[in-house]
Amino acid sequence: MTYVTITVLVLLFFIWKTFIIVPMRSSYIKEKLGKFDGVLEPGFHFLIPFIDRVAYRHEIREQVMDIPAQTCITGDNIQVLVDGLVYIKVMDPKKASYGIGDYRNASINLAQTTMRSEVGKLALHESFSERDKLNENIVREIDRASDPWGIKVLRYEVKNITPSEHVVQTLEKQMEAVREKRADIIMAEAHRQGTINISEGERQEAINLSEGAKQKRINEANGKAREISIIAEATAKGIKRVAEATTRPGGAEAIKMRITEEFIQDLGEILEKSTITVLPGQAANLKAAFEGISQVTSKVTQS
Repeated sequence: MTYVTITVLVLLFFIWKTFIIVPMRSSYIKEKLGKFDGVLEPGFHFLIPFIDRVAYRHEIREQVMDIPAQTCITGDNIQVLVDGLVYIKVMDPKKASYGIGDYRNASINLAQTTMRSEVGKLALHESFSERDKLNENIVREIDRASDPWGIKVLRYEVKNITPSEHVVQTLEKQMEAVREKRADIIMAEAHRQGTINISEGERQEAINLSEGAKQKRINEANGKAREISIIAEATAKGIKRVAEATTRPGGAEAIKMRITEEFIQDLGEILEKSTITVLPGQAANLKAAFEGISQVTSKVTQS
């Protein structure tokens, strides 16, 4: 019974050493007597016991590795903590086995050194605003250095860029000063615009007042011109009628009578208002003048 058990165990051991199944997501390195003998692709494979062996097992899917946070100095001498993620894939299992001892650890260390170098080329504000450019530069440098290892760096992502507490306080004060400056600029611009609007309004008001005064003078001048024209026209018509009247019988005598009446009326007003009596120089002819007036009056009455 004991021999049977031992025989079964030996057979199982030989089967375990002879036959091997490679999973779909993996790639194995086979060695024959300690020397590379090929890459075992996913599937069933036969090995010679004690001669062939699987030396390395590699994950051929894309792998993500967390890059620990480390201290970096930016281009403007500010200390920050930076961490990230790197995505790699084994492209050549042979190089990944014999080109480097531990490609995962080497990739992490290379990513850290490359990240320090690239962050040192940028100022603090650029490291925040140009994160995509930073990621591209890190991927390019890591991929170039890791090519002999048989791996491919697919992408790199910076997770956090954390300045020190003192830097954060300084940045907050700077941003507050910038906001106050912008507020002062906006207030000054508003005051300037308000002053411009007031001056424009006063200018427009003065223009409107001058235009109104100008139009008023024009209207008054037009009115006076119209008045003068009407008076002149009326005077001309009156003179014309008077001239026509003088050509008729008794017209001349009527005009003389009218003139005499206006003269007597004006003379009476002067004598009534004045305190000094003034007589004409030829007072002796006054009687003859009244007699002539009487005759004119009688003729006009007869006409």
